[in-house]
Amino acid sequence: MGSTGSIGTQALDVIGRHPEEFEVVGLAAGQNVGLLREQAQRFGARVVSTANDGPDGLLRVALEHGPDLLLAATDGSVAFDAVFAAVERGIDVAVANKELIVAAGELLVETAQRSGSRLLPVDSEHSAIFQCLVGEELASVAAILLTASGGPFWRMSRDEMERADLEAALAHPTWRMGTKNTIDSATMMNKGLEVIEASRLFGVEGARIRIVVHPQSVAHGFVLFTDGSMKSQLAAPDMRVPIGYALSYPKRLKSLGGPSALRGAPPSVAARPPRAQLAGPRYFVSDDVFGDDVLQWLGAKDGQTALRYEFERPDPDRFPCVRLAYEALAKGGTQPAVLSAANEVAVAAFVEGKIAFGRIPEVVEEAMNRVTPQELTLHGVRKADEEARKAAGNAVEASERRIP
Repeated sequence: MGSTGSIGTQALDVIGRHPEEFEVVGLAAGQNVGLLREQAQRFGARVVSTANDGPDGLLRVALEHGPDLLLAATDGSVAFDAVFAAVERGIDVAVANKELIVAAGELLVETAQRSGSRLLPVDSEHSAIFQCLVGEELASVAAILLTASGGPFWRMSRDEMERADLEAALAHPTWRMGTKNTIDSATMMNKGLEVIEASRLFGVEGARIRIVVHPQSVAHGFVLFTDGSMKSQLAAPDMRVPIGYALSYPKRLKSLGGPSALRGAPPSVAARPPRAQLAGPRYFVSDDVFGDDVLQWLGAKDGQTALRYEFERPDPDRFPCVRLAYEALAKGGTQPAVLSAANEVAVAAFVEGKIAFGRIPEVVEEAMNRVTPQELTLHGVRKADEEARKAAGNAVEASERRIP
C-alpha cells in the first residue's frame, strides 16, 4: 500500500532485484494511476487500487490472495482499517506509516500479539533498534537512542528557520523522501513521532528513549544495555536497506544498495590467501586490505580519505515539535493521535503557502490544547483525529486572517 510513493517505489526496486524471493500480489496507490499501471504490469499484481476506490480498495489489496506480508507505506490514517484487518488475520505487516503507530500503536501491538502477526519496522531508526534487539532480553535495555540528521535547518537560527520557504525545507542534506516526511525532518517532528513509535513497538517508556543528532546519517540507532554495553546498526543513508530487511526478515538480502553494492562486499574467508601467505609483508600492503572501499562500507563518499561521525544534542528551543511529541506520549490515550493529525494539517498548510514554516509547531500545539485526550480505542482514535484536524484547520485560518 503506497506503491507509487518514495517507500513504495524503493520497495519495488528491492523486489525487482530479487524475483526469486518475492511475488507481488497486490498494489495500492493514490492518484498516480499511470505509474501504478506500469508497476502492476511489470510485477503481475492480481489486484490494484487507487484513491478513488477508498478504504474498500485498500482492504482488497491487503486481504485478497492471502499475502504473507503487507507493506504499509501510505501517509495518514487512510489505511488504518486495512492494516488492522491484515493483522487480525495473522498477516505480517512491514510498517512504514508513522501516523498509524503513533495514533494506534498500542492497539495494533495488542492485536498482533493475539493473532501472531509480526510488525516489522521499515523506518531506518526503528529497523536499527529492531536489529540491535535481536537475541536480547527487553529487561536488559537501559535506553534507546534514535539518531536524527538534524534536517536542512540544523545550523540555522530560529529567526532564519521561521522565515524559511518550501524549497529550503525540502532540501534535505542526506535523505530523499516524500514531501511530508521531508518537512517533518525540517521541524524535527519526524523524530518526535519516532520516539512515540519506538515506545509502542518496543514497549519502552518515553523517559528511556532519547534523541541524538548525527548529521552523517550512518548510525541509525543505539541500544544501551544495563551492563553498560551499547549496540548500534550502521548503514549508508539508503532506505532500500531497512526496506529489504523488513521484507526478508529474518534473512538478509544481497546487494540492496549503498557501499557494499557499489564496491563489493568484503572478501570471504574462502577467497583470502592461505595462512602461510598472510605473514609476508606484501600481503599487508595490498590494495585488498587498504583499498578505499573500507571507508565506503562505513559511509564515506567517493574520494574521502577520512571519515568522522558527529553526535550532538538536539535543540528544543529551535525545534519545539520534539517537546510536543514527548508531551503527547506522556499524556497517552488519544493525545498522540491529536499530535499526528494536527501536524498533517499544519504541514499541508505550509506546503500550500497558507502559513509560515515557524507556525507549524504553533498550529500543532494549539490543536493539542483544544482537543481533550480520551481513552485509547479505535473509535476514540478516529474521533480524536477528526477533532484535531478541525482545531488545526481553525488555527490555520486564524493565521491566514493575520497575514496583511
